[in-house]
Amino acid sequence: MTGGPLIVQSDKTLLLEIDHEQAQACRLEIAAFAELERSPEHVHTYRVTPLGLWNARAAGHDAEKVIDALVRYSRFPVPHALLVDIADTMDRFGRLQLRKHPAHGLVLQTTDRAVLEEVLRNKKIQPMLGSRIDDDTVAVHPSERGRLKQALLKIGWPAEDHAGYVDGEAHPIELEQDDWSLRDYQQQAVDGFWAGGSGVVVLPCGAGKTMVGAAAMAQAKATTLILVTNTVAGRQWKRELIERTSLTEEEIGEYSGEKREIRPVTIATYQIMTTRRKGQYMHLDLFDSRDWGLIVYDEVHLLPAPIFRLTADLQSRRRLGLTATLVREDGREGDVFSLIGPKRYDAPWKDIEAQGWIAPAICGEVRVTLTDAERMAYATAEPEDKYRLAATARTKLPVVSKLIEKHPDEQALVIGAYLDQLEHVSEHLGGVPIIQGKTPNKEREKLFDQFRTGELRVLVVSKVANFSIDLPEASVAIQISGTFGSRQEEAQRLGRVLRPKSDGKQAHFYTIVSRDTIDAEYAAHRQRFLAEQGYAYTIVDADDVVAGPLPIANEDLSSDLAADLSADLDRDDDG
Repeated sequence: MTGGPLIVQSDKTLLLEIDHEQAQACRLEIAAFAELERSPEHVHTYRVTPLGLWNARAAGHDAEKVIDALVRYSRFPVPHALLVDIADTMDRFGRLQLRKHPAHGLVLQTTDRAVLEEVLRNKKIQPMLGSRIDDDTVAVHPSERGRLKQALLKIGWPAEDHAGYVDGEAHPIELEQDDWSLRDYQQQAVDGFWAGGSGVVVLPCGAGKTMVGAAAMAQAKATTLILVTNTVAGRQWKRELIERTSLTEEEIGEYSGEKREIRPVTIATYQIMTTRRKGQYMHLDLFDSRDWGLIVYDEVHLLPAPIFRLTADLQSRRRLGLTATLVREDGREGDVFSLIGPKRYDAPWKDIEAQGWIAPAICGEVRVTLTDAERMAYATAEPEDKYRLAATARTKLPVVSKLIEKHPDEQALVIGAYLDQLEHVSEHLGGVPIIQGKTPNKEREKLFDQFRTGELRVLVVSKVANFSIDLPEASVAIQISGTFGSRQEEAQRLGRVLRPKSDGKQAHFYTIVSRDTIDAEYAAHRQRFLAEQGYAYTIVDADDVVAGPLPIANEDLSSDLAADLSADLDRDDDG
């Protein structure tokens, strides 16, 4: 094979020929600074973005290293204009620096006076700054540290934060590794985070993000606030911390809709933190209730806007974000970068799979054809109702039962977004239990435990099970509806079945989609992130799964479907 595996184009896209003998080595180098956009069978497409380059710069990569990788692996000469642009973009990071000043407290310093002059004249940034100290230094109001970083990123001058962190209230925390040890990649993630002081660790679902959090806590040896998606996830964190560290049950508090405990390690839900009464957030003072030394944001890609705002005030605290994907459908990755911190560690899913730490997975899309009545109801529906009608088509029900029959000895999760649909599925499967937002936590934990022990083989779950639920033996997931085109939800749902299996079995992830509808369009968008991670979807027809015409009468379901429209998407009521 002649030439390198990479084609570098002037529009900042990189095309990687994955069958090339140097493809793996090339991929490891360019992943540090380029974002993967598409990964079909033979050629993967990456894009060089300013945020990707600044993340690389924050992780210690300089422009020379980036340019060297492109030149070394490129099959053709690299466009000179692109190399200049990369050098210029990376050089923008760090020309402004936040530092502690012995006399003036927090200051913004520059290595390029013209840049500081430009910033000083920006009307949105001016109010955040204090008096001019010298030609290269201006005072910053301490409370504006986070908001200033956000504003500077938006105008293309990301500041390097060297202002340091308070240690917080000391509290002894040790890892107890008698019968286990941190995996190499987990230790590298902790080291990368600690070297930077704050930032984000990206690991696949099932790869042990909780262990990274526990190890960071053991390094900080300080009071810690952990923010999680729901109460069940919080209690899972508590169990892991008690088992893996020196912390006792009395040292870990739960701050949720059910309890208000503030202890040296406090686990709170995003839901309770963003609860409002009369327009006021009732619990945000939890952030100030102790002198926290570390704040951990579990599933940081879900960070609600009020928590972003509070985090802007917490820049003197060490902050660790944990996630399987930094994809945010609202495009606020830049806010994660500026307020939580840069990406400190990112492990490709397939690399962790190759090491045996997550199960290999087969992804399939099963396409069903709507009945005539369903098609007519869909065709005449209002635009805002079309996705729900397509996603909840009853034509999907026989496919669910056939897929479960196809895996008679495996534990399966049926995952959906609409409560009425989940109830129809439960009924169709003979009364299989449902876990949804209004299911009491005690009942949830009981059902999850029965599933873990094998007493229950099938569970129907709403989106409350998208995150941080540890069900090691679940090996089949059947997705019947989702939150529109959410890529991160797709990744999280696959993650429910990626825990390594005791018998070494593969995981299976099925999505049932109504063809010729917006359901199919959203499915294609949802699959993008997993395709980027190297997962291929096999598309099959429902008739091939059911082995014959779907046994649904072509009756007039339009009245039932119209009635169903009054029900809302399931909301996670967890506090």
